[in-house]
Amino acid sequence: MKTASSGHEVKGHLALSAVALIYGANYLIAKSVMPEPIGPNSFIALRVSGAVILFWLISYRRMVWPARRHWWRFLLCAVCGVATNQLLFFNGLALTSPINASIMMTSNPILVLLISTLLYRQRLSLMKMSGVLIGAAGAVAIIVMSSWDKAQSSHWVGDVFILINSLSWAFYLVMVKPLMKDYHPMVITSWVFLIGLILVLPFGGLGLSALPWEDFTTGQWFAILYVIVFVTFLTYLFNMVGIHYLSPEVASAYIYFQPILAGLFAFLFTWYSGHDYTGDITWLKIGAGLLVFAGVYLVSKKPKTV
Repeated sequence: MKTASSGHEVKGHLALSAVALIYGANYLIAKSVMPEPIGPNSFIALRVSGAVILFWLISYRRMVWPARRHWWRFLLCAVCGVATNQLLFFNGLALTSPINASIMMTSNPILVLLISTLLYRQRLSLMKMSGVLIGAAGAVAIIVMSSWDKAQSSHWVGDVFILINSLSWAFYLVMVKPLMKDYHPMVITSWVFLIGLILVLPFGGLGLSALPWEDFTTGQWFAILYVIVFVTFLTYLFNMVGIHYLSPEVASAYIYFQPILAGLFAFLFTWYSGHDYTGDITWLKIGAGLLVFAGVYLVSKKPKTV
């Protein structure tokens, strides 16, 4: 007979599995409409605008005005978690391949550790330092391989953008944590996205009026709605469910599935559309990805207690 606890754990795993599936498909779905017919910056303005509407609709009853002493942190979170993060991710994805982007994003736990170490002067154990170096070696290898890419399916500049995007998101995760003591997560997210919208509109807002809205196909409309509703809105809600029922360590482990799922979706999309999305999947790149995974594993592993 199942206990209530095991039932809650199942809910948590299902929620995190949904997040991994949504992100795994996103690399190809978002790429399908960039840079044509939607430029990366215009897509960001569209995505953040839609997310602001959805987040404020669901959280308006509990909405509060942030205290003056917290505004600087809200602004910094908006810069790192929305503006810089979104601008670099979408511009990076427009330049590189979905597979490269998904692998580079798994470096996030390593970057979170480094930032926490620098800001809070935590000590790095030998195991975690080894994980940082091994993961960095894998990321550098992917960037170098992109510079060799004669088929131009990926570009090292795009890989660097994705890596800096991951660094920006890591800063956000570290900076937003203190706000959790005073505000509901939905309140924080609503304000961060609203401030972030103000920051990204100068980059992509004007481009929205120039988009060929009447010429968008059904598939392109699906891609737009998918990024706004699923990737931006539902993944946040599902992540909250997962972290509520499971430990943060279990939740973070699901990042391993994103490159695997992105690869599976690449084969699926290739079979369905006839366009080859698998050309940049090589054994060398798989080896580099395994280095990143090994680094994340060592960084995330807790030391044994006697």
